Amino acid sequence: MKLIVGLGNPGAKYARHRHNIGFMALDRMADDHGFGPWKGKHQGSITEGRFGSDRAVLLKPETFMNNSGQSVQAAMRFYKLDPEDVVVLHDEIDLAPGKVKHKVGGGHAGHNGLRSVHAHIGPDYARVRLGVGHPGHKDRVPAYVLHDFAKTDETWLEDVLRGVSDGAPFLATGDPPKFMNAVALRVSPPRSGTGQKAPKPKASAEAVQKPVAATPEPAEAVTESKSAIQKLLERFR
Repeated sequence: MKLIVGLGNPGAKYARHRHNIGFMALDRMADDHGFGPWKGKHQGSITEGRFGSDRAVLLKPETFMNNSGQSVQAAMRFYKLDPEDVVVLHDEIDLAPGKVKHKVGGGHAGHNGLRSVHAHIGPDYARVRLGVGHPGHKDRVPAYVLHDFAKTDETWLEDVLRGVSDGAPFLATGDPPKFMNAVALRVSPPRSGTGQKAPKPKASAEAVQKPVAATPEPAEAVTESKSAIQKLLERFR
């Protein structure tokens, strides 16, 4: 069983913030895959369900971002899980908007939610990094992530959420390549054509083999030629 965690801050005030893209992704998963109602438990909101035959628990910590690890640790203890059974979805300012990456282990790169998870369960869990872009200067980061997505973000955001939901069964089975492929099919779908011009049609075999000289002369010209010869012969009879 997998514990799939989305990071964010609780409450309507934060619902559309860039920092809450992890919550948004879990809401989409739960809706698309028929999970049960959300319940308050383990210092967060949880819902249980299945991706096919694979059981999973979705968790949205409600301890606020900086203490996310408390909720994750409590859920792990209840379900008797190891860090390798945990997948955390979070916003990533070091990735361009619409980019998604999967990794296991490593540092927290200054993300306060990950920092808390590291402190409570260690670094050996999987992460899905959901790119939201960078404001351009580190001093602007807090205001940037704690602000609603712009209207111009809606198209790529919808594609990312749908892609992550499509790939959720592969997170449950621990198959990152298939998960990333499902995301790519939403955010970078294959083109319907190659964009190449159609080749010019080749001349038919009959047209190529037919010599120009074989074209018959008009019937009128042949008749006139025979008439002149007949007149000549008549002069020498």
